[in-house]
Amino acid sequence: MPTIEVNYEDLLCLIGKHVPLDELRDKAVLYAKGEVDEVDGAMLKLDIKDANRPDLWSAEGIAREIAGRYGKKGLPEYDVKKPSLVVNVDPKVMKVRPYTVCAVVRELKIDENVLSQIIQLQEKVAETFGKRRKEVAIGIYDYKKIRGPIKYTTVKPDGIKFVPLEFSEEMTPKEILDKHPKGKEYKHLLDGCREYPIFIDAAGEVLSMPPVINSDYTGKVTPETTDVFIECSGFDLGFNMSALNVLVSALADRGGVIEAVKVHYPKGHELNKTITTPDMKPKKFSINLKDVNKLLGIGLSADDAADLLEKSRYSAKASGNKIDVLYPSYRQDIMHWRDVAEDIIISYGYNEVKPSPPKLATIGGEDEMEVTSRKIAEVMTGLGAQEVLSYILTNKGNMLGKMGLDGGDAVEIENVVSANWSVFRTWILPELLEFLSRNKHVEYPQKVFEIGITILPDSVSETKTRDVRKLACAVSDTIIGYEEISSTLDALLRTLGVDYELRAKRHGSMINGRSAVIVSGGKEIGIMGEISPEVLNNWGIEKPVAAFEIDIEKIKF
Repeated sequence: MPTIEVNYEDLLCLIGKHVPLDELRDKAVLYAKGEVDEVDGAMLKLDIKDANRPDLWSAEGIAREIAGRYGKKGLPEYDVKKPSLVVNVDPKVMKVRPYTVCAVVRELKIDENVLSQIIQLQEKVAETFGKRRKEVAIGIYDYKKIRGPIKYTTVKPDGIKFVPLEFSEEMTPKEILDKHPKGKEYKHLLDGCREYPIFIDAAGEVLSMPPVINSDYTGKVTPETTDVFIECSGFDLGFNMSALNVLVSALADRGGVIEAVKVHYPKGHELNKTITTPDMKPKKFSINLKDVNKLLGIGLSADDAADLLEKSRYSAKASGNKIDVLYPSYRQDIMHWRDVAEDIIISYGYNEVKPSPPKLATIGGEDEMEVTSRKIAEVMTGLGAQEVLSYILTNKGNMLGKMGLDGGDAVEIENVVSANWSVFRTWILPELLEFLSRNKHVEYPQKVFEIGITILPDSVSETKTRDVRKLACAVSDTIIGYEEISSTLDALLRTLGVDYELRAKRHGSMINGRSAVIVSGGKEIGIMGEISPEVLNNWGIEKPVAAFEIDIEKIKF
């Protein structure tokens, strides 16, 4: 989670009201999903607990949330002046970094506090929300040093020279990647590119080489700067729009005047149209009060709920049980009515919710699936297998690519923090193979199993997903095969009293002719076989592996 530093007096100035430090620590900063980790003189170190709210990663965003609970209710409104600047996008950028969105903010009064927050927000958004500049890279420039129109294009590695930020000598893009500290750090983002992206103005002055470095001339913002040009670039237009709105709204809260920019995408580019950015228009959503009260366990009236939403910086209008809301353009985290309900309970106060005993008398008991899982685990342990636990999150490379499978449906994380944890697993065998690959130094034979949840897409359910509990078992030794794994499967199912049969069937992860589906009650409940040499090589496993996987919920016994 992002950790940021803010000046206490500067924060109070932005809030517009004096909030004692103890009150800020114990109450106010919680409204912005933060905690005060450290106080060092006038500086506060805050730990922000929400990785999906980049608008909270600066003093301006935190103050905006707190102010709503201290009298400044309602939707923040941002006026955007008509554009006077054009950015022309060269179709060549499609091959390296296809999209950019831009804005101008004028009449800023930049002191050390403002400058530190601009730099901090820029870095936090690009590094965390932008996945270390891969999805979003941000450039902020002294606009008075720029002559429009600006061109977003590409150049060859030795095709141009400019002085990169904090350097004094001109360098080519290739030299920057090889010699500049930022070039070395972000060089991997341009691997395989024959040309590199670049922003250049009408006077031939280079603004930056995204996602790596600004120029020292235009790309240095100082307390003397009054007007700034902002650009965000990356691979997803919507992602960059959100980042731009976060930056622009923060500067507008400092008194800046927002001016739009025309970004022209010509024929030859996938977008093929002119867009005007930033788009600061509020977004719409509707919630049902009955659903909210049921979820939160409180009995709010429609007017009370609307008032709490106003404190959360929404515009809310109640009509019966329906509440129509507008929320700010800098927020991209509202995807479900529960997201709106969360803001209601934050404004209400978690500590204000009074616990109450359930009115329905019930008798407790173990969940049937838990009983089944424990029984299966006991049998597997008795068969000499060791139980392991792995993560539900994985990635397509492990779940499909290394398993020799071309594709398959999976539930993916939209804004991933790490590419290693980008999808929910749909089966467990890949996790067992990863376990075996990391334990090649351990004595053989190795016999492991896992009982765990997999997440499958389901278009019918409200969440579009379905939790399915599965059992997977893998055996590895110098000599191991179909017979050994089938005997383990047989011992398990016979002990459980499950009638079954095996039917030969090809599977992409297994040796052709040495794999089968497990059928019980006329339904396929799992797969079994010898893992193919190609899959073993993908995992770096040196000894043969045989395995099976069963959908426990399909077993009848």
